Amino acid sequence: MHFSESTNTTRWVIIFISFLIISLILWNTYTFFQIFKNEERMKMNLWASAQKTIINADENTDLDLPLEITNSNTSVPVMLVMYDKVISSVNVPDHIIKDKKKSMSFLKNLKNENDPIVIEYAPGKFQQICYGNSALLNKLKYYPVALLLIIFLCGALVYNFYKSTKMATQNKLWAGMAKETAHQIGTPLSSLIGWIEILKTENIDQSITVEIQKDIERLQTITDRFSKIGSVPVLEPHNIVSETLNTCEYLQSRFSKQVEFSYSSPNKPVFALINPTLHSWTIENLIKNAIDAMKGKGTLDIKIEQDSQHVKVNIKDSGSGIAKHQFKTIFEPGFTTKKRGWGLGLSLTKRIVEEYHKGKIKVLHSEIGKGTTFQISYKISDSDKNQA
Repeated sequence: MHFSESTNTTRWVIIFISFLIISLILWNTYTFFQIFKNEERMKMNLWASAQKTIINADENTDLDLPLEITNSNTSVPVMLVMYDKVISSVNVPDHIIKDKKKSMSFLKNLKNENDPIVIEYAPGKFQQICYGNSALLNKLKYYPVALLLIIFLCGALVYNFYKSTKMATQNKLWAGMAKETAHQIGTPLSSLIGWIEILKTENIDQSITVEIQKDIERLQTITDRFSKIGSVPVLEPHNIVSETLNTCEYLQSRFSKQVEFSYSSPNKPVFALINPTLHSWTIENLIKNAIDAMKGKGTLDIKIEQDSQHVKVNIKDSGSGIAKHQFKTIFEPGFTTKKRGWGLGLSLTKRIVEEYHKGKIKVLHSEIGKGTTFQISYKISDSDKNQA
């Protein structure tokens, strides 16, 4: 199992457990709400019985207990209704009782909250007790919403802290590894430069020293790339068309003829704020990734497009393709479908494009067995906008 797949599995387990905990809390809260609601219903039934006793009382009836029951209600709003007319109320604000329109609206809300209790105080004569939820019950009703907001807020804080910590660790790892690599390459490279100067003085075919010189310059470029990781690169207006073409031509000459390159671009320079060394690294990583996907044989199309705001570089291969659910995970550090490799190429490419150049990179299109198209997008420089 790849590192990223294991991480995703852990994430889904945590999400599932969190969802289960939240569900249990909500279910428990709902259970409490129903228990309190049933208890209030029982209290109102008792209140209705006391009210019926008071209505039917004569001079010999002991009203102490019924009156104590009716007076004990200090939290539940109640309206006593006869023939759709409110004849008395308890725990209802005066400004509602005095306004007929507000009173009828309040009565309607009470009926929606709870089914009215019917009192038959005499044969064929009825009154309705319409009551609402107490303040405590209303608080309990909105408690799950407040709880969810708190949980989501805590989750967001934990996620941001985890993400920031992870990014900081990755940044240190990237920078340390890159600078150490540049340092390690630099020592033998200095020696090679000296040897090539000695070879030039000997009677050796000049074409050999020229090719060696190219490879040494290539190593210098690689060293320069790694030395820039962890530092803020200098971005200047450069022609994306020529910078991309130079990298493509260099790579084309060093890959098998079984890889057929094609290249299309605007007929004029297109300028964007880039670092040429890092942009070349980006194109190289994508081309090498495409050739690996084609197993060293197929067609590779590099196309540069421009609109009013952006310049886009599309790199299309005829390789094995990428499943849609992997469109984002392929850019995660450690993700790889190869038997060998660290899975850092596309992650590094994304970092160069989005963090250093403030551009965008994505899988524009992919189909299993037919190939993949990656797209890099940069904002064109102001000077190029003015020329346009």
